[in-house]
Amino acid sequence: MPPKSERFELRLEQDTLDRVDAWRREQGDLPSRAEAIRRLVETGLNAATSSRRLDISNVEKLMLYLLCDIHEKVEADRELDPKLIRRALLYGHTWGLEMEYGNFFPTVGDNRDIKSEVVDMLDMFNFVEAAVDRLGDEDRKRLEAAVGHLDLARFTGFDGNHEIEHASVMSFLVEDMGRFSRFKDRAHLNSHSESLTRYRRMLAAFEPIRPRLAGRELNLSELIEIIEARRLRSSVDA
Repeated sequence: MPPKSERFELRLEQDTLDRVDAWRREQGDLPSRAEAIRRLVETGLNAATSSRRLDISNVEKLMLYLLCDIHEKVEADRELDPKLIRRALLYGHTWGLEMEYGNFFPTVGDNRDIKSEVVDMLDMFNFVEAAVDRLGDEDRKRLEAAVGHLDLARFTGFDGNHEIEHASVMSFLVEDMGRFSRFKDRAHLNSHSESLTRYRRMLAAFEPIRPRLAGRELNLSELIEIIEARRLRSSVDA
């Protein structure tokens, strides 16, 4: 047990002390009041952390699926989307419930880090593809001469064998949540090769530029910088 080096004075009402005493008498080693309070504080802190996680057992999932079915059949008010909830539970995308409904479903410990990365990548490709689509003929030729091929400016999906979690998150964002409509026809696109390293290199080039894009699109030099990062990585991977 680590040493207790900090002294802390605490005054409690008699009713609270009685409850502490009742709790400590239920413990096998009958701790002192001070030790009982230390344990209760630790238990409370741990509970506060774990309660932010949406942990659902298989039995609870089944109950929620049935409730979603009932919700649809009775045509209840659609403040919550039962189809979205079912798919979020089925595929482990509980972060999507928090993203859709704010703090109604606070969660930690799911694939939130992957979600953040996929969102950043799709946001980047939104900017890149939109800027390329609006280039004039001359700038388009300059871009192609600089990066080699304009296909490098398009999002081509994730590898279906080694990047399954990213692909699943992308599909959930686009198809179930209706985000990033530009990629609707590419929600299940399989790149058939490792893509994350290339996208991450592009993202590293895009992130310093992103704060400067308020009210404007990427310019030609910025496009070249971002797409070139993917092209250089592709030559290393080849």
